Order: sequence, then C-alpha cells, then structure tokens
Amino acid sequence: MSVLDVGSRTVRLVVADATGGAPLPVHTEKWKLRLCERVEPGGPFDEEAVRHLVRAVDAAAVTAARWGAEPPLAFATAVVRDAPNRREVLNAVRASTGVGLTTLPGELEAELTFLGARRWLGWRAGSLVLLDIGGGSLEVAFGRGRLPDFAVSLPLGANRLTHEYLHGEDPPAPQDVKALRRRVRHQLRDVAARIRWEGPHTAVATSRTFQQLARLTGAAPGRHGPFVPRRLDRSALRRAKDRLARLPAAERVRLPGISAPRAGQSLAGAVVGHTAMKLMGIASADICPWAVREGILLRRIEDGEQWWADLTAGLTDGAGRAPGGTVSLRVASS
Repeated sequence: MSVLDVGSRTVRLVVADATGGAPLPVHTEKWKLRLCERVEPGGPFDEEAVRHLVRAVDAAAVTAARWGAEPPLAFATAVVRDAPNRREVLNAVRASTGVGLTTLPGELEAELTFLGARRWLGWRAGSLVLLDIGGGSLEVAFGRGRLPDFAVSLPLGANRLTHEYLHGEDPPAPQDVKALRRRVRHQLRDVAARIRWEGPHTAVATSRTFQQLARLTGAAPGRHGPFVPRRLDRSALRRAKDRLARLPAAERVRLPGISAPRAGQSLAGAVVGHTAMKLMGIASADICPWAVREGILLRRIEDGEQWWADLTAGLTDGAGRAPGGTVSLRVASS
C-alpha cells in the first residue's frame, strides 16, 4: 500500500509492505515543491502552484503503481487546508491525476500521528503526550490508549510564524522574537494546563522540525537509522534557540541538523518547541520517526479498507472538515 503526503515543502510518497501488520517502507520518494514559498499562509493557490502540485501527485501515483501498490491514500496538510480556493485545488488534482487528494482536520492529523507514535513506542510508554510542529500548524495530543483522549491543532506552524513575525530583519530583532514567544504562550495556555494536569508518563515529538532540533542539540544523525534512540532536552533546546536567534539564516545552515530550506524557519520552530515543553512541564521528549503517514497506514491496516473510504466521504466541504466544522478540542474513541 502507499500513502502520499502533500506538505508545505515536499510531496512525499511512502510505499509500504503491510503483510506483517506493520507498515514497513519498501520505497520512498519526494518532490520538493516548496509550496510555502509559492503560497502565503492562508493564501490562495495560483495556477502555477496548482500545476506544480498536479505534476508531483501524478508522478507519485505512477511511482506507486510501478511498485505494485494500491492507489495512494493521499492527503494534504495546512498549506492546502487553509487555502481559500482549496476546493478548486483538490478538484484540479483529481481531474488531472485521478488521485482523490483530501485535506484532514488538524485534530485528525494529531490523532493519526498519535497512533503512529503509540505503535512505535509501545504500551510501555504509558500515558503519552505528542507534539508535532508542521509548516502551518502545531498538533498536540494526549492519551492512554491506542488513540488519544483529546487532540488539538493550533496555527503555530514554523513557516506560518516565520512569515508573521520574523520576515523582516535577519537575524530577527529581539522584540520580534519576544512577540512571537508571547503569541505561542497565549495560544498554548489552555492546552498546556491540561497536559500538566494529566501528568503524562512519556513525551514524544515528531516532524522534521523536531528531528532537526534534536540533531542540533546532539542527537544522532539520520544516517544512523530509525532505531537509534534520540531525545530532545528542553534545557539544550533553550540554548539552541538562543543561538539560532543570534544568527542570520545563511549562517544557521552551518549548524548540525539545520538544512538550507528550513534554516529560515528553524528559529520559529525552536521557539514553539521550547515554549510548548516549558509550559507543559516537559523536561525531555523522545523523537519518533513515525508520524501521520504511518498513522494513516496503521489505521488502514487495523481498521480495513473501508475506513479511508468512510473518512474521505465524510469530509464534504473541501476543507478537511465534516459538516458543521471541527472543534478545537476533540474526544477520540479508542
């Protein structure tokens, strides 16, 4: 089977062998569209951006078929979900490629990412809090079972906040960084209070942003493979955040883990990550290589083919929302 993830920077295909009950990757491929540089946060897709997206999705579908996989379970994150012309974008992709690209509610992304982390860490992790920083949003989930007891999505993505707060001076002015931190603290206040009250046994972080921040603070590089334990300590992240704030983007790429495409938004990601960990009382977090893509594949394996069909049929308004919209704090069944 295969899953296709349209993110703010890349379109990524994973073809997996699921015969043993776990989505073991046999082929991965990505197309670097950098949609976040073509589309402003919450802004519309122009014709050129749609053409680039259509070509990438079509290439991914051809690749999946070549590997003998089912048609991709295709979804797009906040960069498409927040676009005012998202319905036209999704219709254009389907008409040109035959792929039923859909947008998922941010809360559902958090739920599926939580499942991926739960399956990776196992039941020994106990009560689990999940943090996932994307380009457009931050997902937080907490639970004791297979799926979270609650999940929330907040507009605190690294690219979004860079565009709103750190798009001027390079390196940014201290007052801009302070304003960014105030925004994050304000929007995380209620969620953080709930996490502190729950007192999770294990904290886990996913996403490329957290992986790069962990590498910056001393975690093993990706070439060592997914089974090497990696952790992100809050105290080390604070020092890394302050270091990033002093450097222009062109110099951040010399630091371990900071890639050139993400150098500009690395500081915003560090501010979000550190502030979230501090407010929630998280001293350190495990870095998990499984996230939303693996969560989708796991739900497909565990709940059957009809699960995805029912899910996408229920997302009727083109925005990744069922009729009536979503709530910011949702309860998930286990």
